[in-house]
Amino acid sequence: MLTDYDPRTIEAAAQTYWEEQQSFKAIEDPAREKFYCLAMFPYPSGRLHMGHVRNYTIGDVIARYQRMLGKNVLQPMGWDAFGLPAENAAIAHGIPPSQWTRANIAYMKNQLKSLGFGYDWERELATCDPDYYRWEQWLFTRLIEKGLAYRAKAIVNWDPIDQTVLANEQVIDGRGWRSGALVEKREIVQWSVRITDYAQELLDALDGLDGWPERVRIMQRNWIGRSEGVHMDFSIANTTETLGIYTTRPDTLMGVTYVAVAAEHPLAQRAAANNPAITAFVESCRQGGTSEAEIETMEKRGHPLGLDAIHPITGAQVPIFAANFVLMGYGTGAVMAVPAHDQRDWEFAERYGIPKQAVIHSIDGSPCGIETAAFTEKGVLFNSAPFDGLTSAQAFDAIANWLTEHGRGQKTVNFRLRDWGVSRQRYWGCPIPMVRDANGEVRAETELPVQLPEDVIVDGAGSPLKRMPAFFELPNGATRETDTFDTFFESSWYYARYCSSDCNTAMLDERANYWLPVDQYVGGIEHAVLHLLYARFFHKLMRDEGLVHCDEPFQKLLTQGMVVAETWFREDSDGRKQWFNPAEVMVERDEKGRLIRAVLAADSQPVHFGGIEKMSKSKNNGVDPQYLTERYGADTVRLYTMFTSPPDQSLEWNDEGVEGAFRFIKRLWALAMNEAEAIQAADSTLNLSALSDAEQNARRELHTALKKALFDYERQQFNTVVSGCMTMVNVLYKLEASPLRAALLREGIGMVLRLLAPIAPHVTHYLWRELNFGVDILNAPLLQVDDAALKQDSIDYVIQVNGKMRGSIRMAVNAEREHIEAAVLACEVVQKFIGNNPVRKVIVVPGKLVNVVA
Repeated sequence: MLTDYDPRTIEAAAQTYWEEQQSFKAIEDPAREKFYCLAMFPYPSGRLHMGHVRNYTIGDVIARYQRMLGKNVLQPMGWDAFGLPAENAAIAHGIPPSQWTRANIAYMKNQLKSLGFGYDWERELATCDPDYYRWEQWLFTRLIEKGLAYRAKAIVNWDPIDQTVLANEQVIDGRGWRSGALVEKREIVQWSVRITDYAQELLDALDGLDGWPERVRIMQRNWIGRSEGVHMDFSIANTTETLGIYTTRPDTLMGVTYVAVAAEHPLAQRAAANNPAITAFVESCRQGGTSEAEIETMEKRGHPLGLDAIHPITGAQVPIFAANFVLMGYGTGAVMAVPAHDQRDWEFAERYGIPKQAVIHSIDGSPCGIETAAFTEKGVLFNSAPFDGLTSAQAFDAIANWLTEHGRGQKTVNFRLRDWGVSRQRYWGCPIPMVRDANGEVRAETELPVQLPEDVIVDGAGSPLKRMPAFFELPNGATRETDTFDTFFESSWYYARYCSSDCNTAMLDERANYWLPVDQYVGGIEHAVLHLLYARFFHKLMRDEGLVHCDEPFQKLLTQGMVVAETWFREDSDGRKQWFNPAEVMVERDEKGRLIRAVLAADSQPVHFGGIEKMSKSKNNGVDPQYLTERYGADTVRLYTMFTSPPDQSLEWNDEGVEGAFRFIKRLWALAMNEAEAIQAADSTLNLSALSDAEQNARRELHTALKKALFDYERQQFNTVVSGCMTMVNVLYKLEASPLRAALLREGIGMVLRLLAPIAPHVTHYLWRELNFGVDILNAPLLQVDDAALKQDSIDYVIQVNGKMRGSIRMAVNAEREHIEAAVLACEVVQKFIGNNPVRKVIVVPGKLVNVVA
């Protein structure tokens, strides 16, 4: 038995034992309740960061806890291995992306193992392996057959730095989600999947995801963006053409004074062909924003197309403009502009001197006042004969019905969600399994997988696949598609493949229906409308292919908070910031924790506080998990990340907190080692009737802490579970010598070890064995609370006189209020502080205190 706490020795022994025993190997067993716990798999960047550690510790704690409840637990791990970061890193290092990726996987796998995560490594997968991506290629060919995937020209978001298309969901505030570059709009041919066919189901099913955070469901509802409105046709003057328009405010139709179309709209493109000014305007819009939020704030610009639209009711002609605030990807790419009642339209009309016709006033009849801004509220119609006097709600139906009766429009439902463009013009990704024959016919590949050549050096000048005839040239003049899938294609179904990762005859087999849906999913909120939406869609595709039976992939979702830390910097003469790691900075604070001064340890010169932000390389405020694990041990790192804050809140890094976690483990260790012989020899059955009052109180404290900790495990508040363990250790340290002390110690230590085992598994594994509790704490069930221990015959009441604490008194639990008051008033300490003053009031807080007011 070790005398000193040596995490390196203890943790290596535990990990070796788990590996030899295959402790975390998951086997399907219909007789047992299953629990599938999954944390979002990592991109193999090369090293774990603290965000990884926190995310995977949360998942591991949940999985281990569920195992102690007797469930059959699956917790797998794999690698989101394709994508631009690997390609860009490989370009910088002059090596193939496959070599870079697989080396990183090997390193990070060892890091994960060193932290003691209980993964079934036999189910490990990497999305860059042909055995994995062949099945998404197969599913794509099925989608082609069903008409759910197609190839067409489309206006796309183009990232000029990463040189590839981005889905709408991958554009954040008009910039590429990875590069940060301003996104351009281009028209290119690409492959898309009809996620819009599932828009209503994706929306409706959110109501059943009551195990998800409400804010994630709101984000998905908003992104899907269902709206009820009217589609109508404006004729184009002097032509036989019509211009389709969708609006959610048909009540404002009589106030239309112009029509606006996107720069990419066919009307604008045709007009630009013969007009250099329009051409220049259309070209300038390529650099414009692609997000609705950016369009709201940008300067509204446009150009007349020299065409007029005919109002579908009045027959009046209004000019048609190309405008930068209209997106081709939303609705029909054209809007009816009502500047009196839409702020964007108002700003545009103000700039170009277009009339504003008010047609809605307030319910109370007050003027709508459109001189300085649009009146956007709903109200009552006027200037809208024959609809005058109708409310906006009444006018919606009346105008829609009029348009329907006259064949000029109809009610319709529209979605903000667009089809998912899955083509990417980069190399390191899954090849899209499509072929163009010599006659131009496009068909699906029949022999899968279409393997990506891996021994390829990438130079950044576009995809090398386009310069590799050995890849794209096929017999009889056919050519293979050189675009690759969006990497979200791989991550949209990996959770299902874990269930049958060794199946080589199908995408999934019957084991998927044993494990799915995932019972607990853990990952970042930043994936709310990227990965999580795509995964839900992919799951429904697999369901409709007969591969899975359930409708949704993830039953419960926990979105963990970020790991944040202080930032410190200096500015050079040009105003550029140089960031310093917090470990390099010496900080002096006052007694209230306020900053007095901070200097760089290397030169003792001042540095400036840059705020508390998410750990990142750019701000140099990260902490290396490898260093912490080597210095303190994995259990300390795990304990600290769980204790510092609840899982769904941000964790503010504090080095002193790490030291505190380390001290607690050593304190537990010292208690166990000092009392080892007594605990080992103690009777495992405690003679409850022989306990002294002090021992009964101690046992009550232990079981009270146990009860709360079990409750906190269920609500995933692991920080308070750790607090409960600390309370129990304090109680055990205070036990006084007695014949039953050893037995009570054994019961208490057994509670602490079981409670702490999911969080600090190595030290609890060692102590469980050494103290003769059993061979493997993994197979020990959680202790149940002894309700009898919680019962009290008496309660200590705090005595206050005029609000100041003066003593205490013990009373029977069922004592009547009158008896409590009388006993307190008779106390010598109360008589002393009351003196000759009359008692004005006695306040009794049941079970807590008595305050005598004199």
